[in-house]
Amino acid sequence: MKNPYKLQLFQNQKIRTHWDKKLEKWFFSIIDIVEILTEQKDYQGARNYWKVLKHRLVKEGNETVTNCNRLKMLSADGKMRLTDVADTKDIFRLIQSIPSKKAEPFKLWLAQVGKERLDEIENPELAQQRMKSIYEQKGYPKDWIDKRLRGIAIRQNLTDEWQQRGITEQKDYAILTAEISKATFGMTPAEYKNFKNLPEKSKANLRDNMDDLELIFAMLGERVTTEISKEERPNTFAKNKNVAKRGGGVAGNARKETEKELGRSVISKQKYLADGNKTRLE
Repeated sequence: MKNPYKLQLFQNQKIRTHWDKKLEKWFFSIIDIVEILTEQKDYQGARNYWKVLKHRLVKEGNETVTNCNRLKMLSADGKMRLTDVADTKDIFRLIQSIPSKKAEPFKLWLAQVGKERLDEIENPELAQQRMKSIYEQKGYPKDWIDKRLRGIAIRQNLTDEWQQRGITEQKDYAILTAEISKATFGMTPAEYKNFKNLPEKSKANLRDNMDDLELIFAMLGERVTTEISKEERPNTFAKNKNVAKRGGGVAGNARKETEKELGRSVISKQKYLADGNKTRLE
């Protein structure tokens, strides 16, 4: 996993995590875990609970707080902000201090997350196989899955390249991605989700609802952007934005030529929907 920051899911609830490559261990957002275990209604409730608990643990001399680190993680406003984190061992200790019916299943989840990551270090193909299995369970056809996984790899290469060019803020990634999308499809991702009738703030992933051709042109725009960036090495946000427009423009021109040949638009309102073990376009 090249990006050390990742959202993990426990019973469909998000937990912000960070993989420390040197230490070879996960760090988890404490507030996210507190929110789940205490079944708080919102982030502020979890924050207040942790503040009180933290104060009590300090008084007791609990090592969980002593060992607690702070890392920058993506917040709800799209910015990287410092938040309290702990490794797996200290999260296990923290769980003992929070009465919760979710304690035992959460412990099992923690153990599984750690095992999967160590397995993936030994064999990186396992991560891709796991993702492929998830799409298969949702009912997506094999040829579509192959394109989707390739697209994920291309996207990762692009974000790695942006990091090399000094792009670190999530909001900047979103802006550059929107430039590529607009040049490729004539719409930003938010507009595209609306076009496909996918609520902007929903959990639905836009690319999981694209058909083969849409995926291909999305990949082309991002791949060309990566190649231009490697050649020109843009050193400002404005220059990266220009490269994103040009990379997306190459894919946009290819899309328009394809539409002329096909006599129809590549951009479709249709979306992939899982229905049991069958996926259909509707």
